Amino acid sequence: MQNPYTDHWNVVTQILRYIKKAPGQGLLYEDKGNTHVTGYCDADWAGSPIDRRSTTRYCVFIRGNLISWKSKKHNVVARSSAEAEYREMASTTCELMWIKQLLQELKFCEVLQMQLYCDNQEALHIASNPIFHERTKHIEVDYYFVREELMAKEISTEKIGSNDQL
Repeated sequence: MQNPYTDHWNVVTQILRYIKKAPGQGLLYEDKGNTHVTGYCDADWAGSPIDRRSTTRYCVFIRGNLISWKSKKHNVVARSSAEAEYREMASTTCELMWIKQLLQELKFCEVLQMQLYCDNQEALHIASNPIFHERTKHIEVDYYFVREELMAKEISTEKIGSNDQL
């Protein structure tokens, strides 16, 4: 946003042209009266039958409105479902922190503690329990990143059932 290029402007005009030509289609954003920022993350461990790489995904909501989402196939094979889920927790935490900073810079709303939902109990235990550290050296950087944000109370984590996962 600080250094836009011509390519950025072209993308913006392309989006505006699409919106103009597609009236009635799009996302509805409502003011639901709260300032909650929530993120949902998930991974399908070894989901690709060809190379056994995981696909991870997340979505982020502000005031109950979807504002950010991503789905990506890992470029390395995860050694466990907890590793795949925890890497996605780190990615979603990074997105949550970026959104919080953006909202503060735009003076949109006061963002307090953000909620991160994950359906993997092992990944949640890794995030909240420093004893698990010795068994997770292969994801050490992600561990420290998520752990720091939890300790600073920037985010809180919560288990969500797989059927309730967005």
